[in-house]
Order: sequence, then structure tokens, then C-alpha cells
Amino acid sequence: MVKPEVLKKQILLEDLDNEGLKKIAGIIKRMSLKKGEYLFKEKDDTSGIYLLNTGKVEITRVTPDGWRQTLVVLTPGHFFGELSIFEKRQHVASAVAAEDTDLFLIPRGEFEKLTEEDMTLAFNIIKKIAIVMSKNLRRMTDKFLSALISY
Repeated sequence: MVKPEVLKKQILLEDLDNEGLKKIAGIIKRMSLKKGEYLFKEKDDTSGIYLLNTGKVEITRVTPDGWRQTLVVLTPGHFFGELSIFEKRQHVASAVAAEDTDLFLIPRGEFEKLTEEDMTLAFNIIKKIAIVMSKNLRRMTDKFLSALISY
């Protein structure tokens, strides 16, 4: 089982109390990838929320003309795949280890059970997802507007 103090380092879980961290530790799955190994590819079914413990993960997409485009390189503490807890869907991008990487997975099914058993805990996680997504959207909007103005 993953120790609560390790989970506390995750952006998604940093605001949770010890009781909440222990509940998450009970459902989380630990995963390891070697450099260059894919976690998932475009059009694979989603599994849940991934939390990056160590290493780096590159999120990429293949353009219509066949080029692989890097969207973001994620570092320890970050999370991804969060939309999979809201809807059953396929990945729209691929995730590959940019170096040897350890991750945690909160499986979608386990999170759904958590929403029934501890709505407050689930709400706090969903709220944190919304805050982080909002910050990311603002940052992307600012970059887009800067690029548009300088063009």
C-alpha cells in the first residue's frame, strides 16, 4: 500500500487529510514504465486518473499528416487522464515515458465506488481537478492570445 505522505506530494491529493489519503491509498494501483514505454495510445479505452510519482511522461498526438506532436511533458506531482472519471471514453492522445517512471492509478471503477461511499472525499478530488483544469485553460488562453497578438 502507498504511504499517505507519498500521496500528499501529489497536486491532486495535497489538500486531503490523512483519513482521505488512507482511503485513496487503499484503491490506488502502482505502475512502472521504462523509458520509451507507452502507458496508453490514442483510441485506447481510458482507465482512470494517473498520478505521476517519479520520472516524466510525454503526452503526444499524431497530426493528420502523420507527425507526432508533443502536447506536454509532465513531471512528478502532476496528474492526467482525469476526464475518464466523468465519462467512459477513448484517449485522444498517447502517453509515453520520457524516462523511467513510477505512477499511481486511481481506477475509474474504484473512483465511482468512492463517490457512493464518501461523497465529501470524491467532491474534494473533483474540485481540485476543476481548479487545476481552470488554471491550465487560463494559461493556454494567455499563450494563445500572446501568440496571436505577436503575429
